[in-house]
Amino acid sequence: MMWDERYDVPEFIFGTEPNVFLTQQAYRLTPGQRVLAVADGEGRNGVWLAQQGLSVLSVEGSGVAQAKAKKLAQERGVSLDFECADLLQWQWDEARFDAVVAIFIQFAAPAGRKILFDGMKAALKPGGLLLLQGYTPRQLEFKTGGPSSAENMYTEAMLRELLAGWEIVQLHEHDEHISEGAHHHGMSALIDVVARKPG
Repeated sequence: MMWDERYDVPEFIFGTEPNVFLTQQAYRLTPGQRVLAVADGEGRNGVWLAQQGLSVLSVEGSGVAQAKAKKLAQERGVSLDFECADLLQWQWDEARFDAVVAIFIQFAAPAGRKILFDGMKAALKPGGLLLLQGYTPRQLEFKTGGPSSAENMYTEAMLRELLAGWEIVQLHEHDEHISEGAHHHGMSALIDVVARKPG
């Protein structure tokens, strides 16, 4: 599996610190809430969420990455639930989570992206929050991480369409220098969204 090979190195390829956008949204989350960390990789975000007192399910398709995530959780002294699964085949539980965190989950082409968004939307409780950061197509100019195909990237119009009928709390395109391990490093074309499921 491609992702197993990519993660099968001693270092954490995206670092061990949480995503900056996610940390900026911490005030929207309350200890004890149930949070789903989608395609959580080596666990930097899921582990950080658990450190904030949240009840976390970290789902990831690579067993190699997830083994590293479990090690990180142990080192940080937190417990969270882990599930190794192909997210395009996964059974998303209806209305189970108070928040869904999706940081750089752009491994899916358009057909897969619809499956992911339908699943994330279904998994949230009414009033629940989707916290998502990804790349815009301009990221191909920077070449500092992310997929090599523009069709995997997000645009503002695309996210508004995917989240039609939801309250868009925040939607922001920006260029930022990010430093998330060796695989996300340098000036990057980012898009952030915080959206609330209708109550």
